[in-house]
Amino acid sequence: MQIQWYPGHMHKAQKEVREILPQVDLIIEVLDARIPYSSENPMIAELRGDKPTIKIFNKSDLADEEKTQLWQDYFEQHKNIKTLALNSQQGDRKTQIFDLIHRMFPREENSIKVIHALILGIPNVGKSTLINSLANRPIAKTGNEPAVTKMLQRIKLEDNITLFDTPGMLWANIENIHSGYRLAITGGIKETAFELPDVASYAAEYLLKHYPERLMERYQLKELPSLDNPYADVELLEGIGRLRGCLVGGGRVDMDKVSRILITEIRDGSLGNLTFEMPSMMEAELKEVEILRAEKEAKKLAREEAKRQKKNKRNRNR
Repeated sequence: MQIQWYPGHMHKAQKEVREILPQVDLIIEVLDARIPYSSENPMIAELRGDKPTIKIFNKSDLADEEKTQLWQDYFEQHKNIKTLALNSQQGDRKTQIFDLIHRMFPREENSIKVIHALILGIPNVGKSTLINSLANRPIAKTGNEPAVTKMLQRIKLEDNITLFDTPGMLWANIENIHSGYRLAITGGIKETAFELPDVASYAAEYLLKHYPERLMERYQLKELPSLDNPYADVELLEGIGRLRGCLVGGGRVDMDKVSRILITEIRDGSLGNLTFEMPSMMEAELKEVEILRAEKEAKKLAREEAKRQKKNKRNRNR
């Protein structure tokens, strides 16, 4: 299943970002530390050029710390990219961000030069809470649902920094199927855009491979399904469902209910610090994307050729 969610206000915001990008000195992209690749906007990666960029790994308290460091090292290999791992519990977030901006843009004391920064991130990544911290006042609306902010805002901060805030943005076509699932797992996509049991099955399979001990500990399971079993994800969900009393008529497990339990406990940290992707995984996934692109292009060309032949045949029969 390919998961997509791109409401109209996001399309408008993408256009506004393209227009304003040449005017800004600095890009601040807020990523979800659990999915740094899948929460990175490909449009920004394409358009930023060498423009100085700070990638903030937000919700780092929910991510695997060692894997977060690997991701930071990965991104900082690229020119003019710096990273910070932050979370909403830190009281020094503002200081860390301002200090990094000043290192990237050194100015003479009492300088009146204004630094124009563009801040953006996927829905529900904690961007609005971060902005309120930077501004020392409630400016951006916050909430647990994705897409709370709907329009571009201009915010004046201390130290002659002007911040352009954009709505939480996804992109029109999430080509990497895995990224769609990860965004759904971590809360970046509204639940109306996907089937919860399908997403929970994806999460269950990943956790069985990468964090089996967390599953054993959290759900007090005596054993886990074998990864050789093609239905291991379903068996895991059914096992958790029985232990949590998610039963319906005939002793069957309510898959919607147990799926919500798993996804909720992933999001709130009950399963510990989890990271759902690594730089080493991206190469194989990007190859999958290239294959899918080639297949789509071949089908498009075949349709166009079929239409052309049909048209030629009609012309010959006249």
